[in-house]
Amino acid sequence: MSFLSELWEFLKERKKFWLLPIIVMMVLFGGLLVLSQGSAVAPFIYTIF
Repeated sequence: MSFLSELWEFLKERKKFWLLPIIVMMVLFGGLLVLSQGSAVAPFIYTIF
């Protein structure tokens, strides 16, 4: 959790709030890839792309 708090402090201090949507999308796609590995959800995820 310290990483998240340090990241938030960096974004606030440097006024780089435009990085937040990029980070959120990277985390979502990473979670999607982890979920699609060998699961029954994989065929449905592949149809999105």
